[in-house]
Amino acid sequence: MMRRGLALLPLGLLLLAVAEILVFIAVVHALGAGWALLIIVAASVAGLVLLRREGIRGWRSFRAAAEAGRPPGPQVSNSLVGLLGALLLAVPGFISAAAGLLLVLPPGRTLARRGVERVAERQLSSAVAGDLFGPRHVRVRQSAPVDEPASPATFGAPGQVLQGEVVEGEIVR
Repeated sequence: MMRRGLALLPLGLLLLAVAEILVFIAVVHALGAGWALLIIVAASVAGLVLLRREGIRGWRSFRAAAEAGRPPGPQVSNSLVGLLGALLLAVPGFISAAAGLLLVLPPGRTLARRGVERVAERQLSSAVAGDLFGPRHVRVRQSAPVDEPASPATFGAPGQVLQGEVVEGEIVR
């Protein structure tokens, strides 16, 4: 599935370039060429400044978490989202600048960071995700008790069914 996405990357970049050109032409018609170029240059300069700032801030927060013995995952995912937003802002174009601005501002950054963490948790084992992002919180509901008494049993016997209290739950962030 990953290779299929990579195979479609050139087509996606071509479509993005065409869309950027069409949006630029629309902005030139609405505001004029001077204002359109000024907006693109200002967004690119702001993106370059943010790129440096986000990189330094991300590295410092990662080091602080590592030195304090805390899981570095939240700082890393927050930094990655900030760096991606700054990079998109630095790339000339109105669509990429809008996407970058959404990733740099706090509400969009929080949503994107949670998405990055969810994807990482699905792709990694639960032990690695716990090491990266800290302990996961679990909400547990107790089910109705089992009517039959639990028989003492040893673990590990193949095909053995253990009886006892069943606890259902769901993982909650």
